[in-house]
Amino acid sequence: MNAAAVPIISLQDVSKTFVKAGAASYVAVDRLDLQVAEGQMLALLGKTGCGKSTIFNMIAGLTEPTSGVVTVNGRNPFREFDWFRGHMAIVFQSDRLLPWRTAVQNVELGLEMLDVPLEKRRATAMAWLSKLGLRGHENDYPHALSGGMRQRVSIARAFATDANILLCDEPFSALDEMTGRTLRAEFVRLVKENGKTAVFITHSINEALEIGDRIVVLKRPANIALDVALSPDTTIEQKETIRHRIQGVLAA
Repeated sequence: MNAAAVPIISLQDVSKTFVKAGAASYVAVDRLDLQVAEGQMLALLGKTGCGKSTIFNMIAGLTEPTSGVVTVNGRNPFREFDWFRGHMAIVFQSDRLLPWRTAVQNVELGLEMLDVPLEKRRATAMAWLSKLGLRGHENDYPHALSGGMRQRVSIARAFATDANILLCDEPFSALDEMTGRTLRAEFVRLVKENGKTAVFITHSINEALEIGDRIVVLKRPANIALDVALSPDTTIEQKETIRHRIQGVLAA
């Protein structure tokens, strides 16, 4: 990240401790400093239980840090949660489509919540379904769509709101390898073409290398063990070197 750039997402000295009655407290995140520049595609990589989801939930405003400061677009996502409607969109591990709504109606959902008029939201939803290769399936219900198609609808729903920040929680992990690879490439292209900022949670080194222009590797309790930048000019040999560095960090 350019040191002069103002981060669109910032976690400063952030810790998160979970306390359960009758049990020892659990530190999920430990004094984490993480800044994400506007337009960046950040892959947060780590083993299960390393704190990725806790970081994700704090950025999304779903939980508050025990200490430290989290800001998104200069605002507190937990205390100003309602402001982020239309400014932040989430793509989940499962598609979370409503089974009683057609594909186009599912894509329209976020726009409905933003009180966008019917004609405009229908046109927007149709445009995004078309971009994601689903024209002709707009009136299909989720049960009639394949897993990859349902996840395309989920991605279209996220982009349709024109949110400037996309949070992605392992959205392709349930798909077969070829479908996942195709969707990752499409997702990266759409993020870049539309000037979005994305934080992508993953436990797959291959996925992080395919999707990220920056990879942050986390160790438990969540703190940064490795922070590496990639560019379109990063060679296959350089990616292999990065892969070995990541493997070494995760194995330590």
